[in-house]
Amino acid sequence: MSHAQFFLFGLAALAFSACVAETSLASEPIKIGFAGSLSGDLAPYGLPPLKAVQLVVKEINARGGIQGRPVELLVEDDACKPELATNSATKLVAGGVKAVIGHICSGPTKAALPIYQAAKVLVISPSATSSLLNRDGEYPFFFRTIAADDVQAAAQVDFALQTLKAGKIAVLHDKGDYGKGLAEFAKSLIERSGKAQVVLFEGITPGAVDYSAVVQKIKRSGAEAVLFGGYHPEASKLVGQMRQKRLATPFVSDDGVKNDTFIKVAGKDAEGVYATGPADASDNSVTKAYQEKFRQAEGTNPGAFFDNAVAAALALTNAIAKAGSTDPEAMARILHSEEVATPFGPIKFDAKGEPVGIGVTLYQARDGQFVQVR
Repeated sequence: MSHAQFFLFGLAALAFSACVAETSLASEPIKIGFAGSLSGDLAPYGLPPLKAVQLVVKEINARGGIQGRPVELLVEDDACKPELATNSATKLVAGGVKAVIGHICSGPTKAALPIYQAAKVLVISPSATSSLLNRDGEYPFFFRTIAADDVQAAAQVDFALQTLKAGKIAVLHDKGDYGKGLAEFAKSLIERSGKAQVVLFEGITPGAVDYSAVVQKIKRSGAEAVLFGGYHPEASKLVGQMRQKRLATPFVSDDGVKNDTFIKVAGKDAEGVYATGPADASDNSVTKAYQEKFRQAEGTNPGAFFDNAVAAALALTNAIAKAGSTDPEAMARILHSEEVATPFGPIKFDAKGEPVGIGVTLYQARDGQFVQVR
């Protein structure tokens, strides 16, 4: 072989290698993580969002992926426990995820965010509402598709003052990042209103069997409404023991209570309970499409935060496609600047990662289901 032939052969080999490398890169999967409560008492909050994300990913892959690259979903269960969330986050980062949908509960999200931030992994939560999560811009790659606690607290307090006309209000919480944070916002809003008095502000112990002592305190306080920050296991026991003591005080809670599991666990005592939650999106065409896909796959209606997780998955995958990259800064720019169609209508995100276009609605448990009040 002459020098010229050798040189041409070498060029051809290099070109072939480059082509193979480019093809390999183009077909390499885009890894997205999901983390949330998939076991334990709070699994009803995590399983519907997981199903939602799986449906979106399946649909995208059926269309050929994002720019020809399949989406691979890595799933971790944190059982809504902060100490498990750090392990889940570490595993997802080690697995090579470029973004995470989750976590579901505020405490685990707070625990995991420093790990994602250090690895420059973008995070979109469908349900973590603590206002502390995006305070001071500490986590520029954190977004959520649900209204924060201060918005929920404002809706609850406004309802208690304007509709229930309560002049004395008991504010309770479960001592967690989510429940306590929400309760503190509510307390502050009540005090600033000048229209009512906080006659009791107290934390209860999650998992306790007997809440009779706090029920007695509610009774002695003369409270005309109870605002509770926390999740359904404690809320159902608390309401049940209030009703056993013939205490009919209106009970107003949050999206940690606004779900079918609370109604099943609390039974007849759930009747009349108020709770804030994501706005009813049942008339939206995107909602109808994904809920119907869920019913076909599972044979039941989707549960809590399903629509919010669909919104998170659509927003994230749209950002990857529009940015043409999984670089967090590139994805963040799209999330901040371009609207995407979701179950809540077109949304984008403000400078703090809060959703523009998603609010809260007040519901009441009536005849075994939560019905929109306002």
